[in-house]
Amino acid sequence: MVWWWWIVPTVVGLLGLVLLARGLAALFRGRVFSGFLVGAGGAGFMAAAAIAALLALDVQTYARLTYEQPVATVETRQLGPQYFEATVMQPGQGENAPGVSNLYPLHGDEWRVEAQVLKWKPWANVLGLDTQYRLDRLSGRYQSIEQEINGARSVHPLRSAAPEGLPWRISAWNTARKYRRYVDAVDTLYGGGAYMPMADGAKYEVWLTQSGLVARPANNAARAASAGGWTEVQ
Repeated sequence: MVWWWWIVPTVVGLLGLVLLARGLAALFRGRVFSGFLVGAGGAGFMAAAAIAALLALDVQTYARLTYEQPVATVETRQLGPQYFEATVMQPGQGENAPGVSNLYPLHGDEWRVEAQVLKWKPWANVLGLDTQYRLDRLSGRYQSIEQEINGARSVHPLRSAAPEGLPWRISAWNTARKYRRYVDAVDTLYGGGAYMPMADGAKYEVWLTQSGLVARPANNAARAASAGGWTEVQ
C-alpha cells in the first residue's frame, strides 16, 4: 500500500478541522464574515480529505484484490515425441532468499502444476491477508482422453523440492486449517491447478492470484504453443 494515499487525506482533514473550529470560534465572538470564510475553508478542506480518502480506499481495494505473487517458472525442452524435460524454478521466500530449481521428465502434450490453496474472503484480502499456497505436484497431461487413460504417466512431487520456509507461511496455513470453523476470514481450502502446452524452449510463469493459480507464457515459444496448442481432440 502507498502510505501517502492515507497520509495526505489525514493531514488535509486535520487542517480542515482546525480551520472549521477557528471559524466557529470567530462566529461565536461576533466576527461573522471572517468566521464564515475560515469555517467554509475548513469545511472545504474536510470535504477534499473525505474525497481523497474514498479514492485511497478504492485504490487500496483494487490493489489488494488484484495482488499476485510468483509461484514458479516452468521451462520445457523436448526430448522426443510427447516427451519433455521440465525445469521448475520456485522463488525464495524473502528478498535475498535463494530459490530452488529441479528437472523433471514429463510425458504428454501439456504440463500441469497443482497446489493446495487457502483462499481468504475479500475483506480479509483488503486488510492485508494474501492467498496462501503449498505446491503439491507436477505432472504431464495428454490432450487426447484416450492417451490420458492409456499413455505413459509422469507425476512428480513438488512439496519436497521446496527448502524450509519456501514458499508458504506455515503458521498462517496451519492456524487457518485448525481454526477454520471459528475464523470467518477463511473462504475455502481447496486443490487448484494450472496447465499449459509443452514445446521445445517454451517458458511459462505461474502466479497465485487472490483467487487461485494462473499460468502465462513468458517467451515467444510459449506464446506460439499457447496460440496453436489448444486443438479440439476426441
